[in-house]
Amino acid sequence: MTSPSDVQPAAAAPARGDEKAVVLVGPMGAGKTSIGRKLAKALAATFRDTDAIVVREHGPIPELFRTRGEQTFRELERHAVAEALAAGGVVSLGGGAVLDPRTREDLRAHRVVFLTVALPAVRGRIAGANRPLLEGADPVAEWRRIFDERRPLYEEVAGLEIDTSTGPISGVVARIADWVRQSAEEGSR
Repeated sequence: MTSPSDVQPAAAAPARGDEKAVVLVGPMGAGKTSIGRKLAKALAATFRDTDAIVVREHGPIPELFRTRGEQTFRELERHAVAEALAAGGVVSLGGGAVLDPRTREDLRAHRVVFLTVALPAVRGRIAGANRPLLEGADPVAEWRRIFDERRPLYEEVAGLEIDTSTGPISGVVARIADWVRQSAEEGSR
């Protein structure tokens, strides 16, 4: 494992035309990973989940929070985000990745979709989840507080916002894929 001082975020590659990544941002439980996998298939692109990159390289996220702290996790997350953006394709960011101003700046070069979800729908999605930031007496209230705090950042970076509270995932995927294709056509003119 690397120490926080060893982590040097890779610079996100400049994106041009179809080299832009399609990036999914949003709160815990919005469906970024599930939708991202299906979207990658629909676009014939690779899929990268920054939380999965952190886990693969450094171990389980709850363990990182316990043993190394949130600040170290955020540094490792920043490195994973830069790596995923540079590789392109479809990228799912962890819910807190937008807290880093460098990440928000990097996202300007990509197609970013804000996946949102209503509180009643997210209740079932986060129940029993092993999410360090939701530990405590009322995980739903904590989710709401975190979402309210981060929402302006998601809105700042996104070119498209979609609510995932209801309806089939396939509809969300189709809508994003159409938007990506349209923005690629507009970018090539």
